[in-house]
Amino acid sequence: MMVARILAGSAAIALIAATIPANAAAAADGEQAREAAFDGMISSADQMAWLKDMSSAPNQVGSPHDKANAEMQLRLFRQWGWDAHIETFNVLYPTPISTTVEMIAPDRVTLGGQEPAVPGDTTSGNTAGAIPPYVAYQGDGDVTAPVVYVNYGMPEDYDALARRGISVKGKIVLARYGGGWRGLKPKLAQEHGAAGCLIYSDPADDGYATGDSYPAGGARPADGVQRGSVEDMTTYPGDPLTPGIGATADAKRLTRAQSKVILKIPALPISYADAAKIIAALKGPVVTGKQRGALGMAYHWGGTGAVTVHLAVKSDWSLKPVYDVIAMMKGSTFPDQWVIRGNHHDGWVFGAADPLTGQVALMDEAKALGALARQGWRPKRTIVYASWDGEEPGLLGSTEWAEEHADELKQKAVVYINTDNNGRGYLFAEASHDLQHFIENAARDVTDPQTGVSVFERNRARVLTAHYEDPGSVTPALAAAAKGGGDLLVGPLGSGSDYSAFLQHLGIASINLGFGGQDYAGGSYHSVYDSYYHVTHFDDPGLVYGAALSKVVGRLVMRAADADRVPARYSDFATTIARYVDEVNTLATDQRAKDRTLKQLAADGDFKLTSDPSDPTTAPEVKPVTPLIDTLALEDASDRLTRSAAAADAMLSDEDALPPAVQAKINADLAGIDQLLLDPDGLPGRPWYRNMIYAPGTLTGYGAKTLPGVREAIEQRRFDDARAYVAKTAAVLNAYADRLDAAVALAKGG
Repeated sequence: MMVARILAGSAAIALIAATIPANAAAAADGEQAREAAFDGMISSADQMAWLKDMSSAPNQVGSPHDKANAEMQLRLFRQWGWDAHIETFNVLYPTPISTTVEMIAPDRVTLGGQEPAVPGDTTSGNTAGAIPPYVAYQGDGDVTAPVVYVNYGMPEDYDALARRGISVKGKIVLARYGGGWRGLKPKLAQEHGAAGCLIYSDPADDGYATGDSYPAGGARPADGVQRGSVEDMTTYPGDPLTPGIGATADAKRLTRAQSKVILKIPALPISYADAAKIIAALKGPVVTGKQRGALGMAYHWGGTGAVTVHLAVKSDWSLKPVYDVIAMMKGSTFPDQWVIRGNHHDGWVFGAADPLTGQVALMDEAKALGALARQGWRPKRTIVYASWDGEEPGLLGSTEWAEEHADELKQKAVVYINTDNNGRGYLFAEASHDLQHFIENAARDVTDPQTGVSVFERNRARVLTAHYEDPGSVTPALAAAAKGGGDLLVGPLGSGSDYSAFLQHLGIASINLGFGGQDYAGGSYHSVYDSYYHVTHFDDPGLVYGAALSKVVGRLVMRAADADRVPARYSDFATTIARYVDEVNTLATDQRAKDRTLKQLAADGDFKLTSDPSDPTTAPEVKPVTPLIDTLALEDASDRLTRSAAAADAMLSDEDALPPAVQAKINADLAGIDQLLLDPDGLPGRPWYRNMIYAPGTLTGYGAKTLPGVREAIEQRRFDDARAYVAKTAAVLNAYADRLDAAVALAKGG
């Protein structure tokens, strides 16, 4: 049980000590002193030195510097007193042998290639060992075809093309980054019959419309290119050839042709300087409104044959090693309960912001925890620090490690705490919602380096001012929480970082957090310009927010390791579930009403009457009206969870009054409660994802879908699946409530 935090000052200490047992007050006092000592050992200077060294050369998977960084961390972990080793997996990771992008008509123009060096950024010219602009797990090929501009390349964009009679079949699509995850763009292009895909960063989203271009400012320059993975991670992440098992040397592997997550068409990223040359020559209807970007010219949909592009990619599809650095500090009381903390160390090129700003914060924490251990502190639970490799291509290192150790993790892991890139500004957190209060308590106890208030209070100010200036940018629930003075709401976890295997495959409660909102890391994201210079000038000068991140995460790690029970408040989870159930019901109702409206508009010929002769369009496809979906079982399960969670929280608030043996049994039973949210059959069409509460959206990628089996089935009009997953989701919520009820009964002697 987590005891009350003690305020500074002898009067406050005396007041609290008078109302709680002496041993609890002493424990709280000791925790406060230990955390103050921890803070004193966190060093922005150390973080900057590590960052400069680790980002001094390209460190993509398989590169010499990536391995050197892993070995350097291993030496440091051991030096700091951790029991550390490197665990190696052999994964399919394609690297480019050759890439070609050239415009054939109306003029022959060579496009693509490595970004140029910029003045002041000393590593930007150090690209001899770097991969050129590339997207991993595209399908190799050599195609020459007309170009069609598809905006963000999301489903609604293909609907807009269909209404204009424009087909992408056999053509190369040009999609801009944004609107959805990168990998969906070539995937949807492939599903619509395209021969190839080019992706670029439009300055409206990522360039001079957001700030001064690098190096004058932090925004993406005209020649900057965003690399990335297009592995279909919404089906499963990790090594494409070993789904569900660790990619060890002797693992049974699929062939490339058997893998469901490798695409079939060639794809490459290009700069907006190159995209502008293609867009300037496109013909056809003019693109207007939100579907056009910010390049200084008219946008056209194309597809007329006026622009033809030659796109070719050839890759080395060999297995390559990933090096996970695993460091352990054995617990004194619960050695078989693990608190796991992770960040990754591989990058697309230098990776200074993504991921090394988060990685050096992790290293600073490990150094300080090692020093505390040398001074006599031992955590009650075992602490595991993990520096993952291969995150960028598809969460490779973390997924393979979690799959290889799945049985052990389901027995021992009590929480996984993740970070990735870190910047300047506000603390953002996404998590299993029973840990919401746990996170907020840590945020209240760390000072924001820019304002001097707690990072929690600065977050509250952000929510309140954003709600005033743009009410639609803040959910009603979050606005109400900020105004009410209680905890702020953490977000749900989707994908895009190393928590996926822990939460969504194994059911281990997880947290992902970091600072941002006032940095320009997006302008260097996955490019040559993600460098030490960019980070220290535009993202987190002095790495003061790196230190703040270490202090927040360090508290979470130490408190989770030393509490009698990993602090959870189940009513927060229950309240969140009730909100999600309401959202699903509203979704079905609104979709039904929209279906009926469209049917009537089409029947009345209203779309024909409003079609513009210069851009003629037909009516959207009329679909059957969304039927009534009986969600009573889900509503009943949510109501029951609310009651069970309230009773459990009330019991746990006085847990110290229970006999030690009863406390131990309750804490052991609750340690793995989040695993009850898994269904063994997983989600429709993607059984690797087993969590019925949180998943990445099949059409959002990084973005979370909550109650995904039901929500996505309604959105995608798979109504039989929606009905089936109402029952499946209700079942896991009832199992969760059963576990809470059993804990309450045990406390009552039942």
